[in-house]
Amino acid sequence: MNAPRPLLGTVVLYLLAALVVVVSVYPFLYTIATSLKTGTALFSTSLLPAEPTLRNYVQLFEGQQPFGRHLLNSILVSTVTVALSLLLAITASYALGRIAFKGKGLLLLAILAVSMFPQVAVLSGMFELMQWLGLYNRAIGLVLPYTIFTLPFTVWVLTTFMRGLPKELEEAAIMDGCGPLRIIFQVFMPLLWPALVSTGLLAFIGAWNEFLFALTFVNEDSERTVPVSISLITGATAYEIPWGSIMAASVIVTVPLVLLVLVFQRKIVSGLTAGAVKG
Repeated sequence: MNAPRPLLGTVVLYLLAALVVVVSVYPFLYTIATSLKTGTALFSTSLLPAEPTLRNYVQLFEGQQPFGRHLLNSILVSTVTVALSLLLAITASYALGRIAFKGKGLLLLAILAVSMFPQVAVLSGMFELMQWLGLYNRAIGLVLPYTIFTLPFTVWVLTTFMRGLPKELEEAAIMDGCGPLRIIFQVFMPLLWPALVSTGLLAFIGAWNEFLFALTFVNEDSERTVPVSISLITGATAYEIPWGSIMAASVIVTVPLVLLVLVFQRKIVSGLTAGAVKG
């Protein structure tokens, strides 16, 4: 039998957990509270607004910036990026994780090396590529650079999971006459759902929050994404910055990510921990 945990250790553990929760959640709660304030109340340190109002949210969609269109652009770009990244990654991970060929280790290192390049290092070359392909100033064109920078991570994670799948399943599928695509999508896919959800969510967050490419490759106002849209919310002077609208936009941008994590939290946890247990 395991010895009971000392009371002091339990108390310290719960205090540390509470500290992590407060540090993580408090800024978001403060953002929500500030988004419900107007006028001089914006500079109040009180967490609960005295007279809460949705005026900042209404003004956000009625302002000069088409924030609603920007929100739809971000949803479209992030969703397409995740779908394309997972489709390419699951087929690549099958080749890298299940098929023996010469130079596989070097190829994996090359994929990992691509993810080490900072965005600024490839910005000029990517700019020329976007113009040559006719994707400049188009929101959907951001899918290309986002996918390029998302693929190394998704390929590496899914390759690790693919290696851990039972070899007997693949052998039985081959005996039944299944080809590689049927093995991937009908045999392995149901077993990879936790990994797909966790990697897909992280890829979605990366695409949703990306700023540098979205700022560089899109100048058309109607084609912008929400990170750039928020950065363009300014006042007539430095003293008239609409902090209420900025906070309201931050809440709107953050809520979808929080909801996705809450909905898929079980699959995320199982996907992130499955690789730690060899079965």
